[in-house]
Amino acid sequence: MRTVTFPLLAVLGLCGVTTARAADLDYDYLRGAEYDPVAAPIPVIDWSGFYVGGHGGFTSTSLGFGNTAQPIVANDLRQTAVESQFRVSTLLSSNASQRVNGTSFGALAGYNMQFDEIVLGIEADYTHFGSGGAVRDSIGRQMVTSDGFVNYVYLASNSSTKLDDYATLRARAGYAFGNFLPFVTGGFAIGSAQITDRVSVQVAGYDQTTYKANQAIADGSKPAYVGRYGYSAFDANNPEVGLLAPDVFNRTKTKIVGGFSAGTGIEYAITPNILLRAEYQYVIFNAFDGHKVNLNTVRGGAAVKF
Repeated sequence: MRTVTFPLLAVLGLCGVTTARAADLDYDYLRGAEYDPVAAPIPVIDWSGFYVGGHGGFTSTSLGFGNTAQPIVANDLRQTAVESQFRVSTLLSSNASQRVNGTSFGALAGYNMQFDEIVLGIEADYTHFGSGGAVRDSIGRQMVTSDGFVNYVYLASNSSTKLDDYATLRARAGYAFGNFLPFVTGGFAIGSAQITDRVSVQVAGYDQTTYKANQAIADGSKPAYVGRYGYSAFDANNPEVGLLAPDVFNRTKTKIVGGFSAGTGIEYAITPNILLRAEYQYVIFNAFDGHKVNLNTVRGGAAVKF
């Protein structure tokens, strides 16, 4: 009996020691250290500061030529019967227009101030365009005035506008979404335009009563003098020929014109100092000598912020 009991007690004792040691073991070294993820740092963009850059894009220009010839014709024909009775200075087409498309490019500079997500600033830009257009019109009329004269009126006009350069000074407001900054702008514009107006005026007339009386002479009597104006030589058989050369008026000017600008766009900060942008800009200039210009521009740009 003792022989069986002693080995059994020895086995149970060893098992107890083994279990106690196992309970005291730390198995963390088997699992490894617990993983504590740390989020990658998100760069915070500070939009405040000065910036300079360049831009380029596509510009669609609407040119208007309303009433450019009328003042010239009216002045040339002042105190004449055809103008006072028929207002021939209004015969040439008015409010003609033309659309011109082309590329544009330039430079920009500005300053931003940031208040939380609100970004306010001011920006100036320069744009070279150098495109223009022209319209032409001509008309001829025959009319009898109250003094009995048959009058021939021939008018022709050619007007052109070329916008070389313009600049804007605009306030800017945006709302920052991390690296993105949608914005709107509004302000003033100034431009340099070359305009040309060329008007040709030819007017002639003759006394219809005397002319018809001469045409009716059948006995060989000497015809009476036919009152006339605007002729270098009067052909009794064809009074529409022999007219004097037309009066031609040329007016060419370089005009500095003012206007207004508005637009919208979005900027993206590649780095805290490198900015890309896409932008739409609208510019309308005040009318000058009957000429009108407004611009619609879609452009991209890049800038360095300091």
